[in-house]
Amino acid sequence: MPNNTVKKTIYFLTNNIHKYEEVKPIAEKYGFQIEMCNDAEKMEIQSNDLLEIAKYAALHAYAKIGKPLMVEDAGLFVHALNGFPGPYSSYVFKTIGYQGILKLLEDTEERKASFRSAVVLIHEPFIITCIGETTGYITTSPRGNRGFGFDPIFVPNDSSKTFAEMTINEKNMFSHRAKAVECAFKKLRKMTELGLKTGISNSIDDK
Repeated sequence: MPNNTVKKTIYFLTNNIHKYEEVKPIAEKYGFQIEMCNDAEKMEIQSNDLLEIAKYAALHAYAKIGKPLMVEDAGLFVHALNGFPGPYSSYVFKTIGYQGILKLLEDTEERKASFRSAVVLIHEPFIITCIGETTGYITTSPRGNRGFGFDPIFVPNDSSKTFAEMTINEKNMFSHRAKAVECAFKKLRKMTELGLKTGISNSIDDK
């Protein structure tokens, strides 16, 4: 069982309060406290690889603040659009929003999509990386007023609700972000309990 008696602080490099609220209960489950980090700018590179983007941002921030930190980067991959917007989801949402994605799909019945999340957690001497993925489909119209980004148009498999119709606890049962964050903190807790001296851990499908 996770140890909840010790609360070590991990700085989450994000300005997104919604992400923070989703991550916070998962970190606490494994005995860690999350704080939003305002001491470093999140440096983003152009890449088709979510994990590469997250690693660069994490290492750059860690070099500046020298504190335990976590970076999470996510993308929506739409099958009918050949994986677009993928790693460029944040920019695409800012420019055309979810209505733009619905417009691109209005003449197709292929609605399959997946959300992917890459997490990099640096806690000396560990660098932990995890990937989480949730498959589902794109709705024909937005539903719900919770969450953020493309949440109103994405329904995960085995659910009838969009992410934007779910509470945080409900969303964390399905979400790509919750899967990746859970993987990262589970690994960190295991490593610290084992008292390992050094380690680099990469995983895609840890349970």
